[in-house]
Amino acid sequence: MVEMDSDLHIRRIVHPTDRIVTGRIVRLMDGYPREVRIGQPVLVAVLAAAGVAGLLTALVRSLFSAGSGTARRRFKDLKKGPEYLVTPVRLRDTAGRLCEVELHGHLPQSALHPADHVQLTLRRQGDPDLPPKIERIVNLTTGQLLTPRTATLWSHLGPPLLLQAVLGALLVAAVVAWSALT
Repeated sequence: MVEMDSDLHIRRIVHPTDRIVTGRIVRLMDGYPREVRIGQPVLVAVLAAAGVAGLLTALVRSLFSAGSGTARRRFKDLKKGPEYLVTPVRLRDTAGRLCEVELHGHLPQSALHPADHVQLTLRRQGDPDLPPKIERIVNLTTGQLLTPRTATLWSHLGPPLLLQAVLGALLVAAVVAWSALT
């Protein structure tokens, strides 16, 4: 029979539960890509509204010129959400616990280094198995305030498609309002 040494303490990595955590950066792990999930109903609604305006635009373009059409992204490409960088960050909090959090998006390369004293504002993620996500970083060592940014559904779809969808929705609303008056 093997006897365990009771003096051996294995430090566990914990996911902090507090909204604000202060500590020192231990390690920035290798980042990996994660995809933003895009709900199909939202995408279909945006594309349908944009399609109405697209039809009107194509009609006007065909009446006034034989201009070339613009390249459109396929539904399959739009449905596959944008990817963003996820960097696991390990830090030792003021209680001496080794904690893991996730940094979503990009920061300047010189923004964080091991041993930097930081204050993190965290938010829980939808999956309870994932560590909390960093919303804001105050690097107390350098005095920098950092806010990581990731791609969103709206940045993925892009301003031209969103403007076209708004125009299409306004056209449909105008037609419905006009038909209700007559």
